[in-house]
Amino acid sequence: MTTEPARPGRRDLFIAAGSLAGAGLFASAGAAVAQTGDGDVGILNGALAIEHEGIAAYRLAGASGLLSAGTLQVATLFMGHHQQHRDALARVVREAGGTPVEPRSDADYVEALSLATLTSEAEVVALATRLEQGATNAYTGQVAALSDKGLVHLFTQLSADEAVHWATLNNAAGTAIPAQAFLFV
Repeated sequence: MTTEPARPGRRDLFIAAGSLAGAGLFASAGAAVAQTGDGDVGILNGALAIEHEGIAAYRLAGASGLLSAGTLQVATLFMGHHQQHRDALARVVREAGGTPVEPRSDADYVEALSLATLTSEAEVVALATRLEQGATNAYTGQVAALSDKGLVHLFTQLSADEAVHWATLNNAAGTAIPAQAFLFV
């Protein structure tokens, strides 16, 4: 989400999520999820891996020099939301007896997500908008897969936060709100 090697993000994962209605996003979150086991802990760790990537994306976008002060302020706020999401998901994984997946290195995010091509604030905002829409799709897509229905509330909260992020970024980009209902798959 930024310039030079300082631009990891959730690009490929969330683009995949949009086309796979969310379920495939968690499955594609990488080897970390495959190592955690299955069931709800695997779903939670998939979500956690995505939050790690979101944090890295906003942090690195903020350090890129591409963002104006106002956009940087919003990126920092959204990064804080993703850090809170991370903390909640890690806590629930531990409470379920699992081991929370760790973040990858910045270099891994940069390489895996191919974000070195962004050269302007507009490109960063457009990418962030797509990522937040993909995050919303991912969380809503996983609700039905959860065995523990107590986790449904957490995933709907996460989805709502991601939808707010999307709407804010969509507005900032000057993109019209789609006329068709069911904005998220």
